[in-house]
Amino acid sequence: MYILIAMNSDDAQEASITKLNDVKVWAQVLLEEGKIVETNFSTDKDGFENFSEVLVVNDDNEYVWPFIELGMMILVAHTQRSIGDIIEAFLFRELNELAY
Repeated sequence: MYILIAMNSDDAQEASITKLNDVKVWAQVLLEEGKIVETNFSTDKDGFENFSEVLVVNDDNEYVWPFIELGMMILVAHTQRSIGDIIEAFLFRELNELAY
């Protein structure tokens, strides 16, 4: 499963999730059997070879309709900021679905 996250840096250790309007780089995380297999970065959300099935945002008020139209599941990370924390919360079903 590919998960797309808007980040403020391409440094996987230092990057934090950011608002879609403030994104500097997109992180696409490949998750298989509960483990991160790879993390790729791109300045363009469409710059990845594989389609992301999930978009994680940090706010319920984000404009996500273009992603919904693509059929992506939208989840909200209210308190998680790093890639590791977001993926851990995803695995433990601690991320919230977007409230429309």
